[in-house]
Amino acid sequence: MNTTINGLNINYIDEGNGPLLIMLHGWGSNVELFKGVINFAKKKYHVVAMDMPGFGKSDEPAESMNVDDYVDFVLEFIRTLYPEEKEIIFLGHSMGGRIIIKLASGLKDGRLSAGFTIPKIVLTDAAGVKPVKTEGQNKRTKRYKFYKNILTKTGIAKAFPGTIDALQKKFGSADYAAASPVMRQSLVKVVNEDLVPYMPSVTMPALLIWGDKDTATPLSDGQKMEKEMPEAGLAVIEGAGHYSFLDNPYLFYKILGSFLGIEM
Repeated sequence: MNTTINGLNINYIDEGNGPLLIMLHGWGSNVELFKGVINFAKKKYHVVAMDMPGFGKSDEPAESMNVDDYVDFVLEFIRTLYPEEKEIIFLGHSMGGRIIIKLASGLKDGRLSAGFTIPKIVLTDAAGVKPVKTEGQNKRTKRYKFYKNILTKTGIAKAFPGTIDALQKKFGSADYAAASPVMRQSLVKVVNEDLVPYMPSVTMPALLIWGDKDTATPLSDGQKMEKEMPEAGLAVIEGAGHYSFLDNPYLFYKILGSFLGIEM
């Protein structure tokens, strides 16, 4: 299905009947990876999942977006397609978790300014804790700045505009290298925001599902969220990585089903 939000063509899935459950994917991902979770949850819920701007089959934004921009996008998506909804549950993976943390922390008296309540949330292998750079990463950053300084001062960067871009690709992460210029700027903005200060304001029941082998958002992030969020509980799936819902779907659905009242 497709709709237009803020002038962008947005691809989304809308399946099932019941209370509204909105799923938000992670960076570099799309709704297709949620297909199994959607098929499980739609037995009891009205499940909606969209490709966010710059991902999957949705249009790329004209300008870079930060976490607040993605929160605003989700709210506009809801206002456009589901304006009558008074209660919405959210499930987010990786970057989708960032968006939900920021969104849920904005509640006043249990109700968002948009006019709906969030009775509970599910965060799986979620981002939001700003990572501490390793010694190797710090050295890599210093080398990047050193070479960038040379290219800039010698005039090479001005004469050959693509050199800085090539340098960024060489020293950046795989996600950074694979992204377009506008999405690279978005990635930097999103990753560099620490959402820990917002977590104590996420006061609704929160299920945290984590793979203990997750290297992108390590288990320590989930433990930090459980500590900071007043009503959070952490469930760990042994042997699973950053995509715990793909690595061990049976156990993931069993945990999710217990929290949301869905039978296996």
